[in-house]
Amino acid sequence: MKPDDEAFDRLLEYVEAELGFATSYYDDSYLDRRVSSRMRRSDTEGYAQYLDLLRDDESEQEALLDAFSVNVTSFFRNPEVWEEVRTVLRALSAEHDRIRLWSAACSDGREPYSMSMLALDDPEVADANVEITATDIDREILAAARQGVYENTRTTDIGEQLAPLDEYERYVKRDEDQFAVTDAVKDLVSFERHDLINGDPKSDFDLVVCRNLFIYIDAEHKLPILETVSKSLSVGGYLVIGKTETLPDTLKPAFEPVARRLRIYKKTDSTSVQ
Repeated sequence: MKPDDEAFDRLLEYVEAELGFATSYYDDSYLDRRVSSRMRRSDTEGYAQYLDLLRDDESEQEALLDAFSVNVTSFFRNPEVWEEVRTVLRALSAEHDRIRLWSAACSDGREPYSMSMLALDDPEVADANVEITATDIDREILAAARQGVYENTRTTDIGEQLAPLDEYERYVKRDEDQFAVTDAVKDLVSFERHDLINGDPKSDFDLVVCRNLFIYIDAEHKLPILETVSKSLSVGGYLVIGKTETLPDTLKPAFEPVARRLRIYKKTDSTSVQ
């Protein structure tokens, strides 16, 4: 092990022990990118010097934790996936009096609000019967998600993100470059804190969407997360994961692909998910 590797490990040990962020669950390359970004911004050279700064500077501690918690998301990310989710919602609405949806690792709320808007927008979906649970491990990002306020930036055009909707103006209020989702959209969504790695499974969901997490998580922790969300689904329920992910071999017997390329599956067997 090189000296820099040892310094990096000491830094991560400090973050986990003293700052309470479970670095051991995350991919080292992801963590290194976030740390290196903060090192550049704080004009520090080397992990050891940055660790000294962290120990003495509470504002830098907060900045690093914020950097670790950044999730890249948008409304209707990968629109072709959402068109298939629309089809799933129609099928569930035809089959059930109540439709329970879960946005797992919901980040800043755009994923569950996309679910809500889709339900409200589609005449074949009984939106009054839709209940959406949105969870994340980060309390601050949950607080921001509950506000439901987003901004256009040079790289983020909210109107463009909402293009899959017929009349997106019905679901957001615009004030210059700021957009706030309407109360009707918020009313279908409830936010709560949940740890997908250490927390208990939920139960009886008809659709679970978990797309914002796996690119950050260490490979050995992906299976426990997928087991948690799989156990949370009713038989006949649907699972949507990220387009770069695949179901582990141990879970494949419990699911059949609905849209394999889009990573949408239907749970057919509860006994295969232990």
